[in-house]
This record gives sequence, C-alpha cells and structure tokens, in this order.
Amino acid sequence: MLESMGSLTGSPWIYAAVAVSVLLDVFLPVLPSGVLVITAATAAAGSATGAVPHAVPDILMLTLCAATASVLGDLVAYRLAWRGGERLDRAIARSRRLTSAQERLGVALSRGGGALVVVARFAPAGRSVVSLGAGAAHRRVREFLPWSMLAGLAWAGYSVALGYFGGQWLGATWLATGVSFAALFVAGAGAAYLMRRPAPQESGTGA
Repeated sequence: MLESMGSLTGSPWIYAAVAVSVLLDVFLPVLPSGVLVITAATAAAGSATGAVPHAVPDILMLTLCAATASVLGDLVAYRLAWRGGERLDRAIARSRRLTSAQERLGVALSRGGGALVVVARFAPAGRSVVSLGAGAAHRRVREFLPWSMLAGLAWAGYSVALGYFGGQWLGATWLATGVSFAALFVAGAGAAYLMRRPAPQESGTGA
C-alpha cells in the first residue's frame, strides 16, 4: 500500500524531504512532517519484514535527520524572533497565546527546567510558539538549546517508533500509518492541553 510513495521512501531523497519538511514546519505548522516521518518509518518496517521490496530509510538515520532538522528550525525561529524588532514585538503582544507562552517559558528556563519546550514540540504549533517566544524574550541560547535538542530527539524518536512498530504489528499498510498518526495526534492533543493549563502560582511568603 505504500507503493505510491515507494520512489521517495526508497531513495536517499527521503532524508532531504524529511529534513526540509521538519525544518520549515516551525513556520508552516500545516506541513505534514509527522506524517512523512511516520510513513517513512512504516516503510522501513515493511522492508524488514519483506513486505516492501525496495531499500528504505535506516531507522537511526531517519531519527537523527528529523531531530537535527527540528533543532535547526527551532534555532532559526529563535534567532529571527531575537532580531525581530518592534513589528514582531507588537505581533506577540497582540497574541495571548504567544504572550502566555513567553511568560511561562521565561519562568521555566530561569528555574533550570525546560520541560515546556519538550511538551510544546508535540502540540500543534507549540514548537512555533515556544521558539518564537524564547527568542522574543531574549532568553539565553544555553538555556533554550539543550531543551530544544531533547524535544527534537523525543519527537523524532516517538514518531519513528510509532511508524516502525506500527508497521511491524499491522504490516506496511496505510492502516498502520493511520493508526500511528492517530497515536501522534493523541500525544499532540495531550501536549496542547498541558500547554493551555495555567501556570502554577507562586506561594506567598507573608507572615
């Protein structure tokens, strides 16, 4: 069932397609980067079982490609927001979502905990919100980058694992791809819920 994508998944160009899609979806969240990663990993499972005859991506290379592109995209958005100037500042000020994320991210990073960056990577457009918010708030790169790397690796590893093991269990079919994508969607919905939760309030120190 994956033959319609065989020419892509069966060539080294799949790595370029994954890299470009993942890198750009920080600016264009509608790009189907997750679907592409899952489809390639499902095809890899098909090759391992003999269901797909042609060569397909190496699982480790696919994971590293997607993770690296994710981090690079985050850094591009971060740097653009850092240098954004007044126009971007006004756009962020008009967006309640961006303003809230910027405040919560600043608190999280200043405390040495950037789990919000990891959670946001799974939420629809969450990666964009956090990367732009970190740059606009002029957070230090050493505060943001390690968490971006962890987020990219977690997302890439989860997406590849969904596609690969889904293909192992259900075969290299569109059913396996669909089930895997549904699991990615559920993770994204959960991440979006966590991002929408109000930040915990500081406890008072009064007498």
